[in-house]
Amino acid sequence: MLGRGEMAEKGVQTLDRALDILELLAIQRTGMGVTQIANLLGLHKSTVHRLLNALGERGYVEKNIDFGTYQLGLKVVEISSIHLNSIELKTEAAPYLRKLASKSTQPVHLATFVDGEVTYIEKVETFNTIRMYSQIGKRVPVHCTAVGKALLTGLSDNEIEDILKKYDLRQFTSNTLKSIEEILKQVKEAKQRGWAVDDEEHEEGIRCIAAPIYDYRGKVIAAVSTSGSKNIISKTRDSEISEYVVEAAQKISKRMGYNGIENVEKAIHYPE
Repeated sequence: MLGRGEMAEKGVQTLDRALDILELLAIQRTGMGVTQIANLLGLHKSTVHRLLNALGERGYVEKNIDFGTYQLGLKVVEISSIHLNSIELKTEAAPYLRKLASKSTQPVHLATFVDGEVTYIEKVETFNTIRMYSQIGKRVPVHCTAVGKALLTGLSDNEIEDILKKYDLRQFTSNTLKSIEEILKQVKEAKQRGWAVDDEEHEEGIRCIAAPIYDYRGKVIAAVSTSGSKNIISKTRDSEISEYVVEAAQKISKRMGYNGIENVEKAIHYPE
């Protein structure tokens, strides 16, 4: 007969195994069979079957009768949505915006699409920066701002074209991109390297670097940027500054539930 301590330990072990199954199913969208789960986790099939039944009764997993595979159930979506819907982007982003401003020594912006336009929803100033014409609630062009391009990385070419055709590609400086083809090219480059740049395209003498922020669905929901004089946010510092910006974007994305490429399969072996 097991003592209280042994029973408690057994209960924790069972919980760990159940959570490992949920995490495994989370990265295998097409579902997995009992044997596959057992092999990956190093568990007996009978143990896996028992845990799946228990999770299924609570709605955390669902069985595909036709294929005999299991996948995450609606209960997981329900509790995740309740939590994620309560998270305020600005609140979660605040410490990382301040840290980015400290590293870059320049103003930092958080922007998103509002009614189809790029809108600043948060700003962090620093003491030793030049005066910039930006404020919370201000709407800025999508085609000539780094935040705009970063936000566009989450869309297809057709979706981007539909957005750009609705707006006049106004020329703010001699560097402002003049065609949809040029914008699509820069958005593609931004998507590949993880960050976008505004090279004096919106304001003369001002450069900006931005990176997209993702939510738990892997959808781009916002962008974070740092802007400043071309002498400070210079081309020679693109590698350094972009690293700061991407780091901030990644950490905010993680707070918003995004796992991205970090979500990889793992095999855990337990002694039976």
